[in-house]
Amino acid sequence: MESKRQIKYSKQLQKDLAGIFQQDPSHYFGSSLGTITGVSVSPDLGLARIHISIFPISKAEEVFKHLEKIKSEVRLKLGKKIGSQVRIIPELAFFHDDTEEKASKIDNLINKLDIPPEDQ
Repeated sequence: MESKRQIKYSKQLQKDLAGIFQQDPSHYFGSSLGTITGVSVSPDLGLARIHISIFPISKAEEVFKHLEKIKSEVRLKLGKKIGSQVRIIPELAFFHDDTEEKASKIDNLINKLDIPPEDQ
């Protein structure tokens, strides 16, 4: 279970990273749309796991490969934003949040069942 400190720090990181990504979205996501869906940090605040949803989903792998290449650049920009407030700038790990994709598949399966509505 995350401590209050971790939760507060996660929310601040999410806000700051979103600001960084909004400055030049095409540099980070190319022609795709990226949304930070959540950030979680380790108990020592040294590692931040950033969960990002990418649209269209077909370009997600390409986007994450690019983010891995420029991870140090993102961390440097993050350090400039929060460096005066924290002792350690966390290492960044990017993860694909495919919750929306899974929900869409479930919706499609339900629609294929074609269950007639009950008479009331």
